[in-house]
Parts: sequence; structure tokens; C-alpha cells
Amino acid sequence: MLANYFPVLVFILVGLIAGVVFLTLGNILGPKRHYAEKDAPFECGFEAFENARMKFDVRYYLVAILFILFDLEIAFMFPWAVVFKELGAFGFWSMFVFIVILTIGFIYEWKKGALEWE
Repeated sequence: MLANYFPVLVFILVGLIAGVVFLTLGNILGPKRHYAEKDAPFECGFEAFENARMKFDVRYYLVAILFILFDLEIAFMFPWAVVFKELGAFGFWSMFVFIVILTIGFIYEWKKGALEWE
């Protein structure tokens, strides 16, 4: 039974070895030009100008939550699509209800203006 996992172990080992080799080669062969602009903190395309604990607009969090919500819902659809034929009518209608609920939520967010950016 453990023989079934041997390819996974080989894949993990090759990935770790490749990562270590490439990082080591980058440190040895890469340029070492440090200067103030390169080493300065950089955030969101502009220089940090305030305290790191400043208040953010709630829209940043709303967009992040909406992205995670829709991203996870799409992630639920991939396993369903793989076993679609085995699920039959029950699987189809359960995913149909799921998509209808998703669509109702999307329309609600749209009507509330959650997708508007001023």
C-alpha cells in the first residue's frame, strides 16, 4: 500500500532539492547591488507614508471576502465536475441549487453596490 505513495514522495523530494539548488545558485551567482531605494519598504505601488496601523476602507475587506467567497465556490465545482456522470440527476440538481444560491447572492451584492468602486 505504501508503494502507491512512492511517486508522491519522489515528487516532493525532487521539488525540495530543486528549490534548495536554485536558491543556493541565486545567492551565489546573483547580483549583490544593495542601495537605499531597493532596500526601502514598498507597498501597493507607492511609498509607505503613514503608520502601518492606519485604518483601511471597508471596501478593501469586502472585495477580499467576495473574492474568497467566489473562489471557494468555484473550487467546489471542480470535484463535482470530475464525478458528474456518477452522481446522476441528484448531483445535477444539487449543484443547480448551489449555483442558484450563488447567483442570488451575486445579484444581491450587485444591487447593494458591493461591486462598485468609487
